[in-house]
Amino acid sequence: MLIIRPITVADYPALMLCAEASGHGFTSLPINETILRARINHSQTSFNATVTSPGQESYLLVAVDSVSGQIVGTTAIEATVGLDAPFYNYHLSTVTHASRRLGVHNTVKVLTLGSQYTGETELCSLFLLPEWRQGINGRLLSKSRFLLMAEHRQRFAEIAFAEMRGVSDEQGNSPFWQWLKDSFFSIDFTYADYLTGIGRKGFIADLMPKLPIYVNLLSKEAQAVIGQVHVDTRPALQLLEQEGFCCRGYVDIFDAGPSVECDVRNIETVRHSQRCRVNIGEHSSEQYYLVSNCELAGFRAVAAPLVVDSQGQVTMTADIATALNIAIGDEVRLVALS
Repeated sequence: MLIIRPITVADYPALMLCAEASGHGFTSLPINETILRARINHSQTSFNATVTSPGQESYLLVAVDSVSGQIVGTTAIEATVGLDAPFYNYHLSTVTHASRRLGVHNTVKVLTLGSQYTGETELCSLFLLPEWRQGINGRLLSKSRFLLMAEHRQRFAEIAFAEMRGVSDEQGNSPFWQWLKDSFFSIDFTYADYLTGIGRKGFIADLMPKLPIYVNLLSKEAQAVIGQVHVDTRPALQLLEQEGFCCRGYVDIFDAGPSVECDVRNIETVRHSQRCRVNIGEHSSEQYYLVSNCELAGFRAVAAPLVVDSQGQVTMTADIATALNIAIGDEVRLVALS
């Protein structure tokens, strides 16, 4: 069984292993000890802070195997982005050039630089070790964030979004970045991605073209990957789409991967989750639920078979209650897993 909980200082070695295994284009997990340790410390501070509205808090969670104690994945929520440093993206839109006199009518796509998601909540750092990408593990890791957001709604913005990793090869070469590199940057994608991951984003403002870019001027290879996701990211995108997330034309400025968004109130797990009072006992139910306690710094979430009655009481076995650090009479938040 996997248990989702907040990260601790002792988890640093495991977080570094996840960063190393995540590969190119995973900006939020840079292979940098100083940055990763700072993320852990910031997360612990955020989980213990008193918050009435979203600020610059960051909540970093890990997935732990209950048997071995091994950390096998990670995920995070940034309460807001763009308040301390610009958070750039491109918007893909359509413009029309027409002349009635000449009988010419051309429709073209353009990319416009902006900061659409300033002040919004970002879902990021979703990574599961390859050998654990089976069963309901991925759904648990992704959806557990929404139980946390539903329970502590005041800590997060009205809109949540996620940047999906765009197309790149095994060496980290991005067709979209290759065009930008040749035209504007003259640095490799992996290096630009690393600089962004460690917070050194000044080069973006210095070198990024400020005027809209006509897509038909890009290389065919670059045009083909705009709004497309990396093959390893497709399962994560599908999970978010099932929750109600969709792309409104915003893409990453480096690899052109899509950003997907949803009003937090309309996220399926948030909408359908409910609080129930706990009873501990044996049962024969095979209906799985995603369930968490109602704590913040002591947050725990698991996926397990439960019995939920019409009076708002949930029956779970003792091992599940132990994993959640709860007792009879406590409340939990849960949602059925289809």
